[in-house]
Amino acid sequence: MNQPVYMDGHATTRVDPRVVEAMLPFFSDDYGNAASRHHRFGWRARDAVAEARSSVAKLIGASARELIFTSGATESNNLALKGVAEASRDRGNHIVTLETEHRAVLDPCARLAQQGVRVSYLPVRADGLVAPAALEAALGPETVLVSVMTANNEIGVLQPVPDLARIAASRGVPLHTDAAQAAGFVPIDVGASGVGLLSLTAHKLYGPKGAGALFVRRGVKVAALLDGGGHEAGLRSGTLNVPAIVGFGRAAEICRQELTGEAVRLSGLRDRLWETLRRSLSGVRVNGSMTARLPHNLNVSVEGVSGEQLLAGLSDGLLRGRLLLDPRRVVARAAGAGPRRRPRQGVDPLRPRPLQHRSRGRPRGRCAVRAGRTAARADTRLRGRRRRPAPRMALVAHVVGGTAAARRCRSDRAGRAGGVRRPSPPPPRDQALETTAPRSRGRSAIIFVGTRLRLEVAS
Repeated sequence: MNQPVYMDGHATTRVDPRVVEAMLPFFSDDYGNAASRHHRFGWRARDAVAEARSSVAKLIGASARELIFTSGATESNNLALKGVAEASRDRGNHIVTLETEHRAVLDPCARLAQQGVRVSYLPVRADGLVAPAALEAALGPETVLVSVMTANNEIGVLQPVPDLARIAASRGVPLHTDAAQAAGFVPIDVGASGVGLLSLTAHKLYGPKGAGALFVRRGVKVAALLDGGGHEAGLRSGTLNVPAIVGFGRAAEICRQELTGEAVRLSGLRDRLWETLRRSLSGVRVNGSMTARLPHNLNVSVEGVSGEQLLAGLSDGLLRGRLLLDPRRVVARAAGAGPRRRPRQGVDPLRPRPLQHRSRGRPRGRCAVRAGRTAARADTRLRGRRRRPAPRMALVAHVVGGTAAARRCRSDRAGRAGGVRRPSPPPPRDQALETTAPRSRGRSAIIFVGTRLRLEVAS
């Protein structure tokens, strides 16, 4: 049976089989409430939570007592932003963040702004990074918190968090960072970086959905958002999701053990992929810094081609779980597919648009890849029931809208077809690419594969 290729790994990851194995007993045998202190069912759950807390804390170089379990990074971000704002009302009402933050930070900031908190949004440079001097200039006597994400969830750039944290600390302001996209893929040490708060989630590092954490440095004041039981040092009341927390701890342990080797392997794949694309295509460029970047992310723009058209131009082999991609052929085919759309007034049609798809996966299938001058070929072979550790990958190409290159590609294609344009038919409905992309114009991305790559095959 043909399986679709999962290409949205920055949104979530498949739970590692080793994580599932660790979680299973807490659904059936050890199902006690971690807050039950008078019988062994509760004791076992309590001890499992404590072990998981220690594992997650070690991943970021924190003390287990400084870690608060939540339902995910969104809740952690809300607790950090709203909790600090509430606890610091007597000191000030100003928060500084970036324009490129995740909605899990921007939306809470917008809600706080409605409640009278002043929020400053700093722009980023052409490489996607914020200038430390811009942060220093934005801080004032009423600033109570700075929030800057560790790794951007779209273009994958790594912000200079330690430098920013030192600037904020010099003014007596704690820095919060959303590290959901970076944890488990790059080293994080909250002790060395000096951050005051840090948000995590399990499902971005091969753990289950519904489990997250917030690191709160001792001395940073945070007001609780939920009341009712005093769980998690009084900062997050509610019965703990023991199976998910156990899975979170196991996923963090695996990532900590495999991080160094995987980072080297994936960064090599990423760099080779970029060289293949650069040699094969004209008008392709990297979005964001190539030096300060996640090892498993490559975000590029192809001038003159819209994302929706590029998806329509993919080889049918991709939809069947195999990659048979000639970059030039795909772009040319994409340029000739779909209706022409006029760009919105005041919008540069060649300006890079926000990335919507990205991929990272510890795969089920093994991918042996051959890369030629203009094409990359991947044959996926399922491993069957044999269990073994599987590496991660996330290689992404970002596509932008445009018209000039599209006209050239359509012209070339019409010439090859004897002067008659023959647009490629859309893929059959039952072979549609599995995706969660919104239907906005010119926003999409695909993966071009380099050599010796492993892909995740969705079940």
